[in-house]
Amino acid sequence: MQSATQEASASRALIWVGRILSALIVSFMLFDGIIKVLKLPAAVEGTVRVGFPASLVVTIGVVALLCAVVYAIPRTSILGAILLTGYLGGATATQVRMQDPWFFFPIAIGVLVWAGIFLRDSRLRRLIPINR
Repeated sequence: MQSATQEASASRALIWVGRILSALIVSFMLFDGIIKVLKLPAAVEGTVRVGFPASLVVTIGVVALLCAVVYAIPRTSILGAILLTGYLGGATATQVRMQDPWFFFPIAIGVLVWAGIFLRDSRLRRLIPINR
């Protein structure tokens, strides 16, 4: 049986892993949103390639940025995770429709969204207790 000090240390380590995962997700989403808002050629070409009109690139970028910001704020992070799940679900559906073999990428990002928040947010751990 672990001592209270060992449990607290392990708990702090898991919280930091969650924070790092969440920071990586936020960084990725900020990058994704910014290149779309700036209408960089790669973002426009990629959006058009998957069947969306170029006129929606900025809108999609703003949605990505808003989702990332809501996820990054501790008080609204669970809502942010839900919003990111919807955003990434749309990306997954789009890639499946295009028969793109990389459809698993937004799924993996979604798993990391929830892993990061689960590790760093005690509210979610209480809601979804996972026995060790």
